[in-house]
Amino acid sequence: MPIAVTCPKCLTRFSVSEKFAGKKGPCPKCKSEILVPELTDQVVVHAPPDVAPKDSKGRSILKPIKRREAKFGRALIGGSIGGVVGAILLAVGFRLTSGEAGVPILARVLVALLIAPPLVRFGYAITRDAELEPFVGRELWNRVLISSAVLALSWVVYVWAAPYAFDYDYASEMGLLGFGISLVVMLAFGAFAAMATFDLEFSGGLVISGVYVAASLVLALIAGVQLVTV
Repeated sequence: MPIAVTCPKCLTRFSVSEKFAGKKGPCPKCKSEILVPELTDQVVVHAPPDVAPKDSKGRSILKPIKRREAKFGRALIGGSIGGVVGAILLAVGFRLTSGEAGVPILARVLVALLIAPPLVRFGYAITRDAELEPFVGRELWNRVLISSAVLALSWVVYVWAAPYAFDYDYASEMGLLGFGISLVVMLAFGAFAAMATFDLEFSGGLVISGVYVAASLVLALIAGVQLVTV
């Protein structure tokens, strides 16, 4: 077995035959006299014993644990599409039946709540960090419901906070400036909520919040709800 030697003067590393163990000789580079270590001075690193169960041929029967990757399954895609289509049909129904009275406040609240979960669930699937273990099962849906409730609550900014700040009786009386400021505040509010709920970057939370607000605005237009005075 070759013996590894390091010259203490020039730090050159080389190997010599074991027959030179314990003897002195010149360094092949700087010619300084060096002492070859004894065989007993060599450090031998042994691999840990393989105690894993094996089959009759001596092969390990253990399988490595593979990381489970959450993908876009049929249930997720179907549920998201079904939720959006249902919300659109509901908005069309409100437009056809509400008449001059407009869509009732309670109906608006229910729609804002119902469309949030499928949008939030789909948004989490496309924005989450693939390097992190995804939330699944009950924990996932608890977080989806919490984020959905907060996003629906963000409409309070438009319905009550903005009219109070700009001195209007109703939110629909606001101009484009007040409406735009309200949307920015809603987006930021929802983004921070989604970011905290799903451990996302702010950009990921903003995507979820933006998708929800955009869908809400589209449904409001379909239902004939006046959001701003032009």
